[in-house]
Amino acid sequence: MFPVLLFAQENDTEQDSTSIKYLIIKGDSVPRTSIDLREVKLLHKLRFGNKKERIRYIVLRRKTLKVYPYAKMAAERLDSMNRHLVTLKRTREKKRYTKHIQKYIEGEFSDELKKLTRTEGQILIKLIHRQTGTTAFDLVKELRSGWRAFWYNTTASMFDISLKRTFDPVNVEEDYLIEDILLRSFQSGRLERQESAVDFDFFDLTNKWLGTKSP
Repeated sequence: MFPVLLFAQENDTEQDSTSIKYLIIKGDSVPRTSIDLREVKLLHKLRFGNKKERIRYIVLRRKTLKVYPYAKMAAERLDSMNRHLVTLKRTREKKRYTKHIQKYIEGEFSDELKKLTRTEGQILIKLIHRQTGTTAFDLVKELRSGWRAFWYNTTASMFDISLKRTFDPVNVEEDYLIEDILLRSFQSGRLERQESAVDFDFFDLTNKWLGTKSP
């Protein structure tokens, strides 16, 4: 009976021999069993009710692709400037720095911005709000001497548009279409992704707008 008892004891203590592979990522000392991937949004297939709607979308896409880099640049410069301004204590130093940023932006982009059409300027104002979470008007008000000349001279006075305009895809269909264009361009690699500073759920909006009118 003794050998039989030993055999039974061996079965009871049998271990799971399945091996687990860990990933050691450079700069991360903690072993991980998976890699975090960026969320991929599955966009709906484009459908147009008629030729006019299709042309409208194509024209809007061309204009959006043209002005988005400027809005992205504005968000990056604003973030960089705010982080640097925190380190400055004197008002004179802050004014000097914002003036330096103004001259840099005007020298690099003002000639290109002057070539924008009125509708492209309107889209730019909306995208500035999307990328920064702040209207162009509030940016001018907040930064005053730093960017006042830049925004007024190259945007508002040229296009006769409101600097208070916001990016509102919840209530404005054109803004929803602009967001659709941006997301598709991000996924295709045509534009460099920069997350929206404005909070909304694109898929909820898709259900809303597609329920009334296909883009």
